[in-house]
Amino acid sequence: PFSSRRRHTRSCLKSRGLGDVYKRQAYMILSGDDRPDRACKRIPDSSCTNLPRNYVLNVVNGTASKLAEQVASAKVALPWLLSAIGAPASLVGFLLPLRQAGTLLPQLFISGQMRRFPVRKWFWVGSAVVQVLMLILMIVVALTLPPLAAGILVATFLLIFSLARGVGSLSFQDVTGKTIPKGRRGRMLAARSMIGGLLTVVVGIGLKTMKSHDEAVAPALLLLFCGALLWSFAALAFAAIREDSGATEGGRNAIAEARIGMGFVMKESWYLRYLAARTALLSVEIAAPFYVLYVKEKLPVQTGTLGVIIVAAGLAAALSSPIWGKFADLSSRKVLVIGGLMGTATGAAALCIAYLPSSLQNPYVYGFIFVLLGFAEAGVLLGRKTFLIDQVDPAERTTYVAFANTAMGVVVLVFGFLGVLAQIFGIPTLIVILIVLGITGAVVSYYLPETPKD
Repeated sequence: PFSSRRRHTRSCLKSRGLGDVYKRQAYMILSGDDRPDRACKRIPDSSCTNLPRNYVLNVVNGTASKLAEQVASAKVALPWLLSAIGAPASLVGFLLPLRQAGTLLPQLFISGQMRRFPVRKWFWVGSAVVQVLMLILMIVVALTLPPLAAGILVATFLLIFSLARGVGSLSFQDVTGKTIPKGRRGRMLAARSMIGGLLTVVVGIGLKTMKSHDEAVAPALLLLFCGALLWSFAALAFAAIREDSGATEGGRNAIAEARIGMGFVMKESWYLRYLAARTALLSVEIAAPFYVLYVKEKLPVQTGTLGVIIVAAGLAAALSSPIWGKFADLSSRKVLVIGGLMGTATGAAALCIAYLPSSLQNPYVYGFIFVLLGFAEAGVLLGRKTFLIDQVDPAERTTYVAFANTAMGVVVLVFGFLGVLAQIFGIPTLIVILIVLGITGAVVSYYLPETPKD
């Protein structure tokens, strides 16, 4: 048996090459699939042949990009930077709405043009290059310009960064649909988040061990520089994916795309329910800065406190992603339901922790909020992506995704006024609103259809 196994191994090495064998082994470890060939449905035969390679490269790309999103985020790093350089506090309130709206709003205008290109991975690669340049420019202006000018330019560069991110998001979902079969997409997305989350924990621990208790500029600049390096690495990995040429007919302008998208809303009731559920569940996706403000009200903000928050978010991503990934491949609808309920539980926990004895009012107890929120956010993000990719006709996938994302870009601008409500009525009142929205999103998600399993 051992000699026959060695002969089989040698034949594999000759036919596939040593690198392909390693990619296949890595694929089997990451996906839990011992037969890649039996998983391929509704993707080209050549994509099935390249499945191990594409799966592993996608996980590598996602690990780098997810870590980059955490270390150079508009939730923590950029507010920290603007505060450290002395920029007006009002600019900080615009960061997250700019990031979300910039990512989502332009997608309807891009999708019709993207259809004209048979290979669409280069849109993601190009968007990553733009994001690298924007992070570098943020570092330059923070070091060289007065606080107000630097703050305005950082916000401007964040908007351009987010526009590029929107292009990449649209390209990613299309390329994923072409290269990764159903039943494997949830696990692939989960592996990306899990490994990125584990590395985020390492970064957070590094921040926690820093002795500085002030808001020095250097740590924020270091995070931005690391983010630029990670986006560069992610671009190289995505460029190496082997993508077959797709259909190029039917390219449409933004008005035509919007008309088609509205037609989907009118004809397909599930799509309207999906948009309603996603609107309510935005309360989970945009909640983190409000919980950061909540913690700032209860505890002194120090470098170590921020480190605890980052560790909590990384742990949540690492621990929840494998669970959500397998669950999403079985029922992405139920993942959305549970994600909404966990977002509701996060708000309830935050309000309850405030009534604990003063001896328990410390960063580690409040870190529990961010672990729970991280679980909820990971479930909502992974559930909605997997649901839409699996549910729609591949020929119209780009339009479905772009219309939904553009609609959410409009909605998130409205959600930006939640900060005004928080300033007027207080953070606890805002948390109650988030709880109500989380319950609403879970209920609407419950009435979504199960995605087909072909």
